[in-house]
Amino acid sequence: MQRLNDRQRQAVKYIDTPLLVLAGAGSGKTSVITTKIAYLIQQCGIKARNIVAVTFTNKAAREMKERVGQLVKGKASHGLTVSTFHNLGLNIIRQERKALGYKPGFSIFDAHDAKALIGELMIRDMGAEDETVDAVQHTISNWKNAMLSPRQALDQARQPTEITAARVYEHYERTLKAYNAVDFDDLILQPVSLFSSRPDILEKWQNKVHYLLVDEYQDTNTAQYGLINLLVGMGGKITVVGDDDQSIYAWRGARPENLVQLEDDYPNLKVIKLEQNYRSTSRILKAANTLIANNPHVFDKSLWSELGMGDEIRVIKCRNDEMECERIATEILTHKLRLGTRYKDYAVLYRGNFQSRLLEMKLQHHQVPYHINGGTSFFARSEVKDMMAYLRLLVNPDDDNAFLRIVNVPRREIGPTTLEKLGNYANKRHISLYRACSEIGIEESLSPQYLDKLRRFTHWLDKVSRLIQTEADPVNSIREMIQDSGYENWLYQNSTTPAVAEKRMGNVWFLIDSLQQTIERSMEPGEDPISVETAVGKLILRDLLERQEEEEDADRVQLLTLHASKGLEYPHVFMMGMEEELLPHRTSIEEDNVEEERRLTYVGITRARKSLTLTLAAQRKQFGEVIDTVPSRFLDELPQEDLNCIGFDDDTPVEQKKMAGRMGLDALYKSLES
Repeated sequence: MQRLNDRQRQAVKYIDTPLLVLAGAGSGKTSVITTKIAYLIQQCGIKARNIVAVTFTNKAAREMKERVGQLVKGKASHGLTVSTFHNLGLNIIRQERKALGYKPGFSIFDAHDAKALIGELMIRDMGAEDETVDAVQHTISNWKNAMLSPRQALDQARQPTEITAARVYEHYERTLKAYNAVDFDDLILQPVSLFSSRPDILEKWQNKVHYLLVDEYQDTNTAQYGLINLLVGMGGKITVVGDDDQSIYAWRGARPENLVQLEDDYPNLKVIKLEQNYRSTSRILKAANTLIANNPHVFDKSLWSELGMGDEIRVIKCRNDEMECERIATEILTHKLRLGTRYKDYAVLYRGNFQSRLLEMKLQHHQVPYHINGGTSFFARSEVKDMMAYLRLLVNPDDDNAFLRIVNVPRREIGPTTLEKLGNYANKRHISLYRACSEIGIEESLSPQYLDKLRRFTHWLDKVSRLIQTEADPVNSIREMIQDSGYENWLYQNSTTPAVAEKRMGNVWFLIDSLQQTIERSMEPGEDPISVETAVGKLILRDLLERQEEEEDADRVQLLTLHASKGLEYPHVFMMGMEEELLPHRTSIEEDNVEEERRLTYVGITRARKSLTLTLAAQRKQFGEVIDTVPSRFLDELPQEDLNCIGFDDDTPVEQKKMAGRMGLDALYKSLES
């Protein structure tokens, strides 16, 4: 508590009425939340098991829980819930599955699973084209986040595309239920629907939650807001922490208006502003404040810092996009040598992932190590998830999610209609889909033709499972299973090029090699030999976080989108592509939604601690054409007296600029060699 400033302490101690902590970037909001949890336990007598704190990422939840653990020792912290919204929803569904009509071990469809099912339903029922699947999936997700049922969505649909999506939504929901499955959006929607229709269950949960804390409140959507409201009830024991200036997720349903809604729902709402920034220099904060002042505000705030004015903000205009990336690479090299910094002190932020391709080439050319933040992890790749589903099903035939993922991968002509009937039968019998295939009763629900396809699949896996149990080299049986399955041919048919298919198949064999190594390591002297089942379990639970942390700790320049940068900070930040139709993005200009693009720019600026460099290109290659660009309007909205503009004076001859650049690079390489 002593390390907090006056406003932060006030936010921690205030528990009389609902509280909104308006927390600017870098103002120490996590310290406020974690200290408040400790205060509620130690000073207010609220048991940890009756406190719930929710945020949006697993990383943020882990950090919060670790920090609370440092403040509250021993049993006093047992039972505390610190989780993401979706994990909280999942916990509610698990405990109330009977009321919701699910049997044990229900499946959770990720975005890939959901897209595959929606695609099959569209082709089967409507003959729709594959390219519309993404749009339909996005529309259904938005409807769920807005708490609209399939019937309500159909009633509101006006355009033909909306009517199609609403009909798919209806079939999709029915099929999910038959599969004993929920998708990611259901993890919020289902608890809210249950609480709204069952006051007795709602009261039980309200009695469990004596105090609720919500992080990143500006990112909540309609369903998440509804879940919070229902859990808190009339008692109003709630603290929400948010910043309307950092609301950048409208495209996925976030509603910064929820901050305003708080005042309507809780007339006795207390507002405390955290405006002291502990991250950035005063000049960087002045630029952020001046920019964001162009947006309308319900709650005004102005960030300030005691870290001094700091360096001028540089704005560098380059001849084209190639020169822009070249300039960023050499600027990082020069700056690092001059100040003796590390590569990991630098981040390059951009509006779209496509901007990183050219930059990567330039960084590679200059031998600058880099890491693309937010890249696909090994276990998130579809071919790896397919193989993990095969392994999971071999060691646990009751894993419905694994069954649904690979029963038709590669294609075995087992469609959603067959699986829906199988799912309905399995639900009635309260057994898994795999076990339902072998029951005599299923013969009344499925024609012999389709039942034969299912049973051939399960009999084949039964045989592989027996071999694994009896063979001296069980992993060899798994390798033979993969070859027998035809998965490699299927990859070649469904990949853009043979090279891509070869790489994806390489990932499959790498996974199996990892399984083999896990078993072999257990056979070394002093180790306990493990079974295939245990080895697969170790793969499923492999601590990917350690690998991720190793990547984060490596000395590499970080490349990431502005959206992905939220919540992070770096000593030196480059923001590239400061041009109209890029930042702000053309779509946002056309939809008259420049305010969110301004908030996105504000987020980028406030990632910088010591120095900020903004770059743009006078010409940019787009769809094979070279186009002239216009500097971003946001550059005009920055305090001009704090900018050092470079490259805007066209009087300097081109050859002179080239010579200066060559001389700078020569000096740089000489210093590297010495």
